[in-house]
Amino acid sequence: MTRVSGGDLQAADELLKRHRPRLRQLVRLRLDTRLAARIDPSDVVQETFAAAHQRLTEYARTRPIAFYPWLRRIACDRLADLHRHHLLAQRRSVTREVSDMSVSHLANVMPGVNAERVARSELIDRVREALNELPANAFEVLMARFIERLSIRETAEALGISETAVKSRQLRAIQKLRTRLERPTAENGSSS
Repeated sequence: MTRVSGGDLQAADELLKRHRPRLRQLVRLRLDTRLAARIDPSDVVQETFAAAHQRLTEYARTRPIAFYPWLRRIACDRLADLHRHHLLAQRRSVTREVSDMSVSHLANVMPGVNAERVARSELIDRVREALNELPANAFEVLMARFIERLSIRETAEALGISETAVKSRQLRAIQKLRTRLERPTAENGSSS
């Protein structure tokens, strides 16, 4: 970091490259499926690195938070911009792409689909629905902790909250998910 704060571009490149796989995974997981056919996660990572390069010397001098959570924030900001631009503007080509629900339906009606695969598909759908019911702050904590595999400290830094808040949001979110997933489904003849 000392070399980076001194303006060493090679050190900056090495630092960023060290985090490329982890950052690419973050982008791949968070990129809306309606955009995934149009936007490559590697492009988002490159744009993140370009933005980080512009701010890296200042970061190296001040180090407000750990490096990866700082880099993650830049990537999440870029993803938010992309989602806002492409989805909220209701671009015609995006809305014409196949939705997750359409793909799931197609997979279920295709011949040769075994019961185990259908059960897994239904579970995935139920988990998706349960996640969508969570408050945004609880959803973010679960994504950071279990999908991105950030530590409690990294999650706190990335989200700008205390470690205690991360722990309590995580606990409440898991409890809500468990409650939601234990409810019988309408398909089984029960109401949800």
